[in-house]
Amino acid sequence: MSFKPLNDRVLVKRLESEEKTAGGLFIPDTAKEKPSRGEVVAVGPGKCDESGKRIAMSVKAGDNVLFNKYAGTEIKLDGVEHLVMREDDILAIID
Repeated sequence: MSFKPLNDRVLVKRLESEEKTAGGLFIPDTAKEKPSRGEVVAVGPGKCDESGKRIAMSVKAGDNVLFNKYAGTEIKLDGVEHLVMREDDILAIID
């Protein structure tokens, strides 16, 4: 399925969370928190300012990002869960 975000929206695929703790204990699925890290899959063209000029996006497809815990709207594309969020909900780009 083709998906193109509009304006300053970003399509992010969550990265899998750790299966065990630093001490070596395995975490059951019921106790796992949803990760707040993901990979940018698609990016919109950017939002417009008051004069109608496009403001370029800071992120691009392929970037690993850190985002707010409750950010975005969950959607399913081709059986894989993704998030659609505003660029403002992204806190950092992870190198």
